[in-house]
Amino acid sequence: MVKIGNIELNDFPLLLAPMEDVSDPPFRALCKEQGADVVYTEFISSEGLIRDAAKSVQKLDIYEKERPVGIQIFGAEMDSMLQAVDIVEQSDPDIIDINFGCPVKKVVCKNAGAGILRDIPLMVKLTEAIVKRTKLPVTVKTRLGWDTGSIKIVEVAERLQDVGIKAISIHGRTRVQMYKGEADWHPIAEVKNNPRMNIPVFGNGDVDTPEKAVEMRDKFGLDGAMIGRASIGYPWFFKEVKHFFKTGQHLPPPTIEERAEAARRHLQMAIDWKGEKLGVFETRRHYTNYFKGIPHFKEYRMKMVTSDDAPDVFAAFDEVVEKFKDYQFV
Repeated sequence: MVKIGNIELNDFPLLLAPMEDVSDPPFRALCKEQGADVVYTEFISSEGLIRDAAKSVQKLDIYEKERPVGIQIFGAEMDSMLQAVDIVEQSDPDIIDINFGCPVKKVVCKNAGAGILRDIPLMVKLTEAIVKRTKLPVTVKTRLGWDTGSIKIVEVAERLQDVGIKAISIHGRTRVQMYKGEADWHPIAEVKNNPRMNIPVFGNGDVDTPEKAVEMRDKFGLDGAMIGRASIGYPWFFKEVKHFFKTGQHLPPPTIEERAEAARRHLQMAIDWKGEKLGVFETRRHYTNYFKGIPHFKEYRMKMVTSDDAPDVFAAFDEVVEKFKDYQFV
């Protein structure tokens, strides 16, 4: 059994990664239904929260069916981060996660996200203050280091554990790599194998097949996997990995009807959450992903992403089912 503070999870839990413009409540709900053990919100700006910025505040929305759920915050200013913790607590999440891994320039230039990997003492100081500020378990998501010449993730993880974090998720790339090349899980395994470590160590990066999840568990000995890009438009990935763990066999891929139903539910939940106009507009980036890989799909994709009216989008889903009912996914 794996524990994050007092939260008990199954052996080798699968975590939905916090992804900007992806891991919103509707998508988290779908992933939870398909076997995600822990889900995280999109990352939320501490500065946005304390300014009461509407978009940041809306990201605090969580629902009982998601639990255990973590709210992830980012920033590099001590006062802002501590105020953000106070605001986050009011939403009653199960976990507060600190983003020390986002490689995007607009975040890094403020010394936040992966930018703080250039200032490890500040990273530790900030984490310690947040741990002391809240009674909730605090976790961290980070990268191996700023670049290949500054990888000190074993030391960093140990220092973060020493100031009280309850788990750490490590993406197997440096900030300089962004998302290029292959994720290197060996340094993550070094963190796990450090005899001083006694908190869960989760791996992140390139877990895009059930076999890779098995490799992360059995070869690298990690405590769980944080799943990101493999789940976009494919919440079934969690269920497929768990089935493979149990049987060594692959589940058949979801049918066109199952994909359309997921897209319908995602869109309807988004409309219920933020209204028809925003629900339709902001979910466009999601629902075309459900049909990725279908040949000659451009006509239907354009209908989905150009319509401003929910009935037209739902009708497009129905057209897809009728047109591609005989298509076999592999």
